[in-house]
Amino acid sequence: MAGSKSNPQISLRPQDIVVLLRLCLDQDKPMSYAALAEEIRLTASEVHASVNRSISAQLIYKDVSGKPRVRLEPLKLFLQHGVRYCFPPSRGEMTRGIPTGYAAPPLVDKITAGHEPPPVWPAKNGSVRGMTLHPLYPTVPDAASRNPQLYELLVIVDALRAGSPRERAIALLELDARLST
Repeated sequence: MAGSKSNPQISLRPQDIVVLLRLCLDQDKPMSYAALAEEIRLTASEVHASVNRSISAQLIYKDVSGKPRVRLEPLKLFLQHGVRYCFPPSRGEMTRGIPTGYAAPPLVDKITAGHEPPPVWPAKNGSVRGMTLHPLYPTVPDAASRNPQLYELLVIVDALRAGSPRERAIALLELDARLST
């Protein structure tokens, strides 16, 4: 077809990381796409498409009952080596928001903050004034406020995306502790 250009290559999207992290939390009791979508503020069709992209990327497989299951080791490797290159941090100005990276649990007690303002996801209901670190996906602050475990995983991923080498090393230890196989 002359003039028709399409790329059949499948690419992960930032929301896929949010879906993968949330699925990691309930490996023993998978959620329906509708329940997952409601919690992380996506549509069920977006969650379904995300799962399919993650299957193509070999980060998810379907078990014998057809439920999506996260491949933890490949996900950890991707988060360690690829997430900051595929989804580089996007920063902005000072704002009120929700702490992330080294400024939030589980890293806040392990990393001494310098004199610069902490990284925050912009949020109207945020309690901290800091430098904008745009979240992986616009629904992240709302999803994180609904699930403290998901919040911690998203904070760790932000440290892997935007942190110093020392912050990334500590974040990797925290990630490994939460995503043990």
